[in-house]
Amino acid sequence: MAVRLGVHADRLAGVRALQSPKGRRAQGRFAFEGLTMLEEALASRFPVEEIYCTETMYDATPRLGELESRGITVFLVDERSAPHISDVRTPSGVVAVAPLRLRPVEELLAGAALILVLADVSDPGNAGTLLRSADAFGCDGVAFGSLGVDPYNPKVVRGSMGAIFRQPISVADPPALSAAAATAGVNLVGLAAHGACLESRQLERPVAIVVGNERHGLGRWATLCERVLAIPMQGPSESLSAAVAGSIALYEAGRAFVHQGSALRSCQESGADPKSQDYRC
Repeated sequence: MAVRLGVHADRLAGVRALQSPKGRRAQGRFAFEGLTMLEEALASRFPVEEIYCTETMYDATPRLGELESRGITVFLVDERSAPHISDVRTPSGVVAVAPLRLRPVEELLAGAALILVLADVSDPGNAGTLLRSADAFGCDGVAFGSLGVDPYNPKVVRGSMGAIFRQPISVADPPALSAAAATAGVNLVGLAAHGACLESRQLERPVAIVVGNERHGLGRWATLCERVLAIPMQGPSESLSAAVAGSIALYEAGRAFVHQGSALRSCQESGADPKSQDYRC
C-alpha cells in the first residue's frame, strides 16, 4: 500500500536535496522525473529505490501499483508538495529515486574499445545529449571531468533520454584518466579547431574521444591527447556545439568500427575565451 506523506515530511526534504550535487553526494542517490524516465530505468534494470507521486497520478497509472507490488516503495505526495521535489516548471507528478552508480576510471577503461570523455564539459544540455549519442553509437562508457557538470545533474539525466541508466559512468581528473588509459592501452584523441581533419580511418581502437569545455576547449586535458582532430565544416557557421561535434565524432567512430574494426568516440566544443571553438579545418 502506498505511504501517504504530509506536506512537511522529512522525506520530501531529502528528495529535494537531491537537486544539488552536495545532496546527491551525501545520500549517494539521485532523483529523476516522469514515467518515461522511470520506464527507461526499469527496462535497463537500473535499481529504483523509491517513487514519489501525487494521488492523482497514482490513481491514473496502474503501473505504479504494479511496481509497488514488486517491492518498490511508493509514497503519495500532496499536490502542494509535488513542485518542491521537482526540478521542472511543470511537474509530472512522478519522481523516482535511485542510487548513484560511478565506476573507478580504471575499471571503465579496462577492455574498452570506445570511450567518451567529457573534459570538464559544463553545460548539462550538452552533457545529456553526448550521453545519448554515446549510447547510440556503441560507447563502452563515459568519463566526466571532475571540474565539469555532475553526471547526475537532473538536466543531464533528462537530456540523456535513458542513456544514464545504461552507460557506465566515471568521474576523473586528467592524471587519473591518463594513467588508466596507459594501463588499458587506450588512445586519447581530442577535438579542437587546430587539429587534423577527422576521418574514420584515423579512429583506431581502443580509443577515447576527448570533448572539451564549451568555452575553454581541451584546457588541462590537452597534454593527455596523443592526437587532436577537427570536424571539417563547409558552411559559414563559426562553430559547433560540444554535443554536435562529439556526436559527429562518435558517428565516425562507429563507421570506423563497421569498416575497419576500429572505433573512436567523443568530441569537444570549445573556444578561445568568450567564443565557442571553431571546428572547421
